[in-house]
Amino acid sequence: MSEVVVTASTQDVLGKAATASEGVITKQELELRPVYRVGQLLETVPGLVVTVHSGEGKANQYLLRGFNLDHGTDLATFVGGMPVNARTHAHGQGYTDLNFLIPEAAAGVRFTKGPYYATEGDFSSVGANHLGLVAELPGQVSASAGTVGDQRLFAGTTLELRGGDRLILAGEAVHLDGPWDHPDNLRKTNLMLRYVGEAGLSLTALYYRGLWNATTDQPERAMRQGLISRFGTLDPSDGGGSERFSLSAEYARDLGLAFGGGRIEANAYAIRSQLTLFNDFTHFLDDSANGDQHGQNDRRTTAGGALSYAVRTTLLGLPTDAIVGLQGRYDRLYVDARHTRARASLTTLLADRVAEWNLSAYGEATVHFGHHARAVGGLRADHFAASDTNLVGGISGDQQAGLLQPKGSLILGPWMRTELYLSAGRGFHSNDVRAGTLSDVGVVARPPFLVKSKGYEVGLRTSAVPHLQAAVTLFQAEFASELTYNADVGQTEAGRPGRRRGVEITAQYRPRPWIELSANLAFSRARYTDPDPAGDHIEDAPAFVGSAGVLVDNLGPWFGAVELRDLGAHALSSDDLHRSDGYREVNLDLGYKLTPTLRVQLDVFNLFDSRQNAADYVYVDRLPGEPAQGVEDRHIHPLEPRSARLAVTARF
Repeated sequence: MSEVVVTASTQDVLGKAATASEGVITKQELELRPVYRVGQLLETVPGLVVTVHSGEGKANQYLLRGFNLDHGTDLATFVGGMPVNARTHAHGQGYTDLNFLIPEAAAGVRFTKGPYYATEGDFSSVGANHLGLVAELPGQVSASAGTVGDQRLFAGTTLELRGGDRLILAGEAVHLDGPWDHPDNLRKTNLMLRYVGEAGLSLTALYYRGLWNATTDQPERAMRQGLISRFGTLDPSDGGGSERFSLSAEYARDLGLAFGGGRIEANAYAIRSQLTLFNDFTHFLDDSANGDQHGQNDRRTTAGGALSYAVRTTLLGLPTDAIVGLQGRYDRLYVDARHTRARASLTTLLADRVAEWNLSAYGEATVHFGHHARAVGGLRADHFAASDTNLVGGISGDQQAGLLQPKGSLILGPWMRTELYLSAGRGFHSNDVRAGTLSDVGVVARPPFLVKSKGYEVGLRTSAVPHLQAAVTLFQAEFASELTYNADVGQTEAGRPGRRRGVEITAQYRPRPWIELSANLAFSRARYTDPDPAGDHIEDAPAFVGSAGVLVDNLGPWFGAVELRDLGAHALSSDDLHRSDGYREVNLDLGYKLTPTLRVQLDVFNLFDSRQNAADYVYVDRLPGEPAQGVEDRHIHPLEPRSARLAVTARF
């Protein structure tokens, strides 16, 4: 019999999903997408945009459903069961750096949106992404080089052990300058050692180290005055370094009838990481002699795990899928902020030792009412505690908080391969535990440790048209406090309450086994909900996010993809007097299989050489000779100009 290979970017979850906006991305799409940086693997999630406003070694910027999620707040991300979001981070709450992930090691993405899932906790109110790690990696060596000073070497293989067990080894070395006048000179090393057992146990060790320079967002007036070019920087000493080492274990097993049936899953992890960043956003606003560069240090150990038990049972005589679970995490960290000049420390501004932990329990049941209706009900309980020791004479103390979060969905269908979903739920994100200040009466005033959120959705998913999967979702999300970016300290901070309302439309069409066409559109309206004369527009919240693309695989020896990304116009200030035009970018991936074991691949990024901005903000900074109070200006980080990358991969 001849082999037929079918291109598919997503799994069909009709009859299984709890909402219209969840899904599973296959490894095949991850491999076909043109990806400039590893974080853009997450752009396979419909409506999610991944961009940057600084050096490539930092965590990316994430935007979804009208939210500018900064470096990861409210977008929970996991790799191989390990949480990536960092709590009480030196640079931003929920900091999500994926530079430690080797792209070839990613097995796919399971994603959810909204606070409707009892299994999802901190940072998941807008969305959650679970990247799996491969169970097998074909032996291969790959080398690539590009037009913006980028080179990469990758090697990986799978060793077969006794009894069907496998040992996966992989490593990559990356260098990237980018188009910047002061090159990023990113030097990145990743190593992976992974054991996958036939009995359901996997063990993974990951190591990452990166060093880089950074061109942050720069004031437009500096470009108009000729002080710097569009790709220049006022402080070429900005940059950073990061290192991460992790050990993790995952276990999954279907239990026999003697143990009550069902399935048990467990994971455990230990992570040691450190990060140093140097960023100068306001230039000479605070210190006219030495400049305003901040050095931020974050050193932490994170340990935790999860245990769940899922079983098919009956409730009041109705077939029911039930799951209960426990999750726990402990972070012990040192964070500081220093006033620096050319990376040399001048003054320690903040320094804290923090211990933070949480214990969470959840239960969820899906009750099936015949073949055309089911209901999902869940309850999640989270308890958080933290101890903060301030080392520079500020506030020290302990905090505790807990939340109960009910969640539920009603699914009607399928009829004619179409389902209707109604969902509601409550969620939260944790705040930086250092965010305490003294009030006028000497009482410690803090923003809430846990910030409540709630969401509602109505959605429709259909596969009624042959070869087409489509979904439409109406959503509303509310937060008791928005996290907003503060350029003065280069950090996110708790802000005003806000609400988003919008609609998402996604579709994938496969007219032939070797081709898929896809489109994802998200429209939203983001507003603060408290009265304030400053205005009600939420800054940096895009009203439109869109993407469209074509994936081709096994068209004879040809494979590839072309993708359009569109980030719509949005307010840069709460009074809407300053606005961004957003950006549009087309990326291309074209590959050819020279032999069954040898292929070449050409990636072209920003194919039409768009001169728009990847990120822009409005805030006050000061250049030499300007008034002491500084000047409010737009600060931009341009899209990289058109560039190309050629890769050669040999399998063995």
